[in-house]
Amino acid sequence: MRIAIVNDMPIAVEAIKQCLQKSPALQVCWVAADGAEAVAKCARDLPDLVLMDLIMPVMDGVEATRRIMLESPCAILVVTGCMSTNLSKVFDAMSSGALDVVNTPVPGGDGGAQLLAKIALIGKLIGPAAGPGTIETSGLQPSAVTVPFLIAIGASTGGPQAVAEALSLVPADCTAAIVIIQHVDKYFTQGFASWLGEKTSIPVELAREGERPQAGRALLACTNDHLVIAPDTSLLYTPEPKDYSFRPSVDVFFNSLAAHWPAKGSAVLLTGMGRDGAAGLLSLRSKGWHTIAQDKATSLVYGMPRAAAELDAAKEILPLKSIAEYLRAVSK
Repeated sequence: MRIAIVNDMPIAVEAIKQCLQKSPALQVCWVAADGAEAVAKCARDLPDLVLMDLIMPVMDGVEATRRIMLESPCAILVVTGCMSTNLSKVFDAMSSGALDVVNTPVPGGDGGAQLLAKIALIGKLIGPAAGPGTIETSGLQPSAVTVPFLIAIGASTGGPQAVAEALSLVPADCTAAIVIIQHVDKYFTQGFASWLGEKTSIPVELAREGERPQAGRALLACTNDHLVIAPDTSLLYTPEPKDYSFRPSVDVFFNSLAAHWPAKGSAVLLTGMGRDGAAGLLSLRSKGWHTIAQDKATSLVYGMPRAAAELDAAKEILPLKSIAEYLRAVSK
């Protein structure tokens, strides 16, 4: 894998290089000291993956990510030492197309292992994607409780901003329950929930194991395991399928809804790289759910929605503004 490093700190660049040298499959193709230089170099020599810092002179990592995804799209992983103090920039970068975020490796720490693990995961993502597996929920009994109308949302690359826009018109007295599956590391889920809550009219909370979706709340999958609905309509986390590249997986959640949610609802698949969610959306459509995929024009990365369109999994293919209007209508 050819990797570019974008960082204005020589010490950080050297630490990243030392980490990458541990894997013979990883090759540093170039280094840029700021975002503007990275945009120019991507246009001339496109790498497989860009390791992008956030805080830099001339052009920061958020704007550089936006420009690269617009002009020379490729996989981008934010590698920064300032995650906790710049969470808004983290989600701005992810909204602009960054796939994930990890701490800058520190000599003697475990950051190197974390960085290599993220790169390996992205390698699977930009290569052939693994298919979703099945889950076990034996021993749980079907629920007899009354359930609210459920809106299920799946997103990946560019998802934070797309989810925020999709929910922007949902009223404060929303009568639907909402569950969101966004490809994001568990480290960032609390920050993402808080960030999303500032942009919507309803509470956005982390989905806790054992609770049930409730009207007027949006729940966010919050671990690196897969969120599922059990036969009694409670939420569970499962590590299976362990070898699936997308964690948490939209497909795994959508398939569990098709199997166990006792009423029809609406499912939305937003921008993202790969195919996660398409097969699950088809399962929900076959069960009578109203299924929607974001259109190409408004998707930052037209991967997951395109896969859904190819499978005829989406009853409607809509621009993001129309998705927001639809969610407002069904949540009143």
